[in-house]
Amino acid sequence: MLLGIDAGNTNTVFAVLEHGEVVRQWRCATDGARTSDEYFVWLTALMDASGLERPDDVVIACVVPNALYHLKSLCRQYFELEPLVVGSDACRLPVAARVDEGAHVGADRLVNAAAAFALYGGDLIVVDFGTATNFDVVDTDGAYVGGVIAPGVDLSVKALHEAAAALPHVGILRPSQVVGRNTRDCMHSGIFWGYLGLIKGICSDISRERGGRMQIIGTGGLAGLFGTEAGLFDHVNRDLTVFGLSVIHDFNRI
Repeated sequence: MLLGIDAGNTNTVFAVLEHGEVVRQWRCATDGARTSDEYFVWLTALMDASGLERPDDVVIACVVPNALYHLKSLCRQYFELEPLVVGSDACRLPVAARVDEGAHVGADRLVNAAAAFALYGGDLIVVDFGTATNFDVVDTDGAYVGGVIAPGVDLSVKALHEAAAALPHVGILRPSQVVGRNTRDCMHSGIFWGYLGLIKGICSDISRERGGRMQIIGTGGLAGLFGTEAGLFDHVNRDLTVFGLSVIHDFNRI
């Protein structure tokens, strides 16, 4: 049984996987100060309630250094396992990233590239809705070759509310029409249709720059909402990142 841990800037997902399939998964807020002891008490209570045994192996993708320290301590101290950490020298990728020498690529982006290639083949764009909205470009052979980082939808909503005293904090939903007739509807419209235009525009520009139509894969919390628009995504896969953890784990254990 494999434990995959995806620690992003906002949330951390713990997923139990068998043969690449997600058995159970849980989510908590990412907190660089949370200790290995706290993780263990929380996680094992959930595993016990689900009737799950302790993991045989662990793979971690983490973009928060302080959290990574405690997650590795969790694995070593309580599970007596040495975790495979994506992005470390000990972790091999199915296909090496082709980016500028010395450039740092977030572990989540490497994992998404491996997962998307395994499921859908190459020459594609992964749109990942998180704290940032990432556009990850995967070449025909599965290599991550770069992308685009835009402000995340939730981050933009929060900034709009905090920077403009007269604007309320609103949720994210699909308005029935573009033109709003009150402040909230105007904000809902700007957020949804604005981001929809951003996604379409960036994906179109990437495809044109690379010389043709590319598959577009949506993942992350808001992929389902934006994926309701016909023709935007070829596939929506909320579990893409945790599946990618199993792909990289299996590649390193051969």
